Amino acid sequence: MADRTPALAEARRWFAEDLRMICHLRDERVVAAFATVPRERFVGPGPWRIRHFVDGYWTTPDDDPRHLYHNVLIALDEARGLNTGEPALWARHFDGLGIVDGSRVLQIGAGAGYFTAILAELAGPTGHVDGIEIDAALATAARRNLGAWPTAQVHAADASRRIDGRWDAIVAFAGATTPLAWWLDGLADHGRLLLPMTANRERGGFMLRLQRDGNGLSARSAGWVGFYPCAGARNAADEAALGRALDDRPGQAALRSLRRDPHDADETCWLHGDGWCLSKHELH
Repeated sequence: MADRTPALAEARRWFAEDLRMICHLRDERVVAAFATVPRERFVGPGPWRIRHFVDGYWTTPDDDPRHLYHNVLIALDEARGLNTGEPALWARHFDGLGIVDGSRVLQIGAGAGYFTAILAELAGPTGHVDGIEIDAALATAARRNLGAWPTAQVHAADASRRIDGRWDAIVAFAGATTPLAWWLDGLADHGRLLLPMTANRERGGFMLRLQRDGNGLSARSAGWVGFYPCAGARNAADEAALGRALDDRPGQAALRSLRRDPHDADETCWLHGDGWCLSKHELH
């Protein structure tokens, strides 16, 4: 087989520059991370199954890894509908997270490790990334795939298992109905949390963005999302309540804080949970 290294490097750079344009990326380090990490290392041998949002899964014509450098979902387990995340979605959100050298990052749902490697590039050699992955086989694959990123560690567990630490950024790659208390407790001051809040796989939900400011948590709705469910961070009652709340789009747009203080539900509560509340009440 001919040496594809120069062509692959060019494909990665084109891919990253395309993400810069379609996502209006401002953080040069995000562009550089997508231009650096080899996606083919994390998706197994080709040909690959690509998921189209309308036509479903289709197969690449051959095993040329340049097929992977587009804004496409790649199947990890087609039978379960489990794919790598959409690069444009995560490039846009990473661009706003402000992950700098030395950052401590927690990733919920590491998959096979591709976005773990992107996060490790952003956190730099003095940072650290803790990934959690419930699927034991995927966790093993992620550890193997991340050999070139020694600052990244993947734990085989579900989202309910507490890991000790304080993180500058927490990013969930699976849909939850509940922001778990240990995630909120683990946010460092000025730390940010990105959490897909999803009612079910058919309806989807929205990306919740939180930021700690002292003892308070500001909250914003950051766009519609659809995600694989997050084991350990879902229950039927919360899913039903979130489904009802999603009918109130103006209320969702008015979110300003996540409250953890005891209070009765009132007109400022968009989604009143057990020990937490997504509220239209301003943080300050």
